[in-house]
Amino acid sequence: MTLIKSISGIRGTIGGKTSENLTPIDAVKFAAAYGTFIKNRNPNKDQITVVIGRDARISGKMISSLVANTLVGLGIHVIDLGLSTTPTVEVAVPLENANGGIILTASHNPKQWNALKLLNEKGEFLNEQDGEVILKTAESDDFNFAEVDDLGTYSKDKTYLKKHIQEVLNLELVDVDAIRNANFKVVVDGVNSTGGIFIPALLKELNVECIELYCEPNGHFPHNPEPLKEHLTDISELVVKEQADVGIVVDPDVDRLALVCEDGSMFGEEYTLVACADYVLGKLGGGNTVSNLSSSRALRDVTEKHGGTYTASAVGEVNVVIKMKETNTVIGGEGNGGIILPASHYGRDSLVGVALFLSHMATTKISCKALRESYPSYFMSKNKIQLTPQIDVDKILEIMATKYANEEVNTIDGVKIDFESQWVHLRKSNTEPIIRIYTESNSQLNADELAERFITEIKEIIA
Repeated sequence: MTLIKSISGIRGTIGGKTSENLTPIDAVKFAAAYGTFIKNRNPNKDQITVVIGRDARISGKMISSLVANTLVGLGIHVIDLGLSTTPTVEVAVPLENANGGIILTASHNPKQWNALKLLNEKGEFLNEQDGEVILKTAESDDFNFAEVDDLGTYSKDKTYLKKHIQEVLNLELVDVDAIRNANFKVVVDGVNSTGGIFIPALLKELNVECIELYCEPNGHFPHNPEPLKEHLTDISELVVKEQADVGIVVDPDVDRLALVCEDGSMFGEEYTLVACADYVLGKLGGGNTVSNLSSSRALRDVTEKHGGTYTASAVGEVNVVIKMKETNTVIGGEGNGGIILPASHYGRDSLVGVALFLSHMATTKISCKALRESYPSYFMSKNKIQLTPQIDVDKILEIMATKYANEEVNTIDGVKIDFESQWVHLRKSNTEPIIRIYTESNSQLNADELAERFITEIKEIIA
């Protein structure tokens, strides 16, 4: 059982002891700390407003209610979007002129997890410094709740499904007419969360025939919700059976997008961003891109093909966004299928990703498989080592950096070692008690062998 505090929010497993898991008491404490932070940030405002929304996880309703009422107890007006998505809440915050937002979701983590993802007034994730303030406030129990006449208010707003979809349709880069005329047939795996509501609704507006798989938002995930190849056999089979043009897979909070080709093969979550960037850069006549250190070299290749500059950031959406703003980037994101289009908003958004990808397919008039084959072929292996409290991760990473000092080593986020034709990235996860080991090479065999080599070396250090 675990409670993790990081730039990705407050994330933990439901049940167990306080301070060790995401219990009701912990949910209230961190909601109170966030609400206090927002009030202190806006000392001259008579009314503070916070937008909240949740994915469909079983614990979502309970956690959402605790968070909402805690904020009301602080004198804050709460606008509750109910079943929603992370990007929808991000879109809603500025549209409501709100002072912040909270998404109740543990993203790709299994059903026993939940989390508070914290946003600023722009609908963007809080930076590390702001997060530290909230953590200190939570630890000190320094809360000043409102008296009875100054309690906040609570209201529901169910209009944001349509509003978010309309925001996507209004984007200049989304070729609505081309998609509507393409007569696409698509299978959608919504992992029984809110993607099962939002993605089919978007596809309906785009005149796309949609076959739904696991689109009942009941929180009972039918497979591991992280959209990796090994978890997606059902949709692969259904895409082939239905002779669909493409399969669309999202995670529980709909900020990650994976695609399945018409023959049932994986487009590769790393290549979701590559394809969308190729389309955007082609339409704009070039531009800069950003992804994190664990992302494929293919984005760099495609960006340079269009005459732009590629930059790598530390892992984590907030780090990607900071680097995107610094480099005037037109599209960026993370290699896990997260698409960030500044023309929409600075947040990973699978609705935007779906619309861009279908625009790409519709305008090029080539199949999903042919599109994938048009990009440089890199192969990635993603592995992890479970951590125990006794393991000193920083020491391990320091040893590895020293061992490979003769190679190109980057230490801004863990340790990334670039070899001539392949790379490995070792880092402590922000969302799980694990060391992540990402490798990429010119073949799957080489990527897997590189991963095994480093797993063995790390285990030898631990032993």
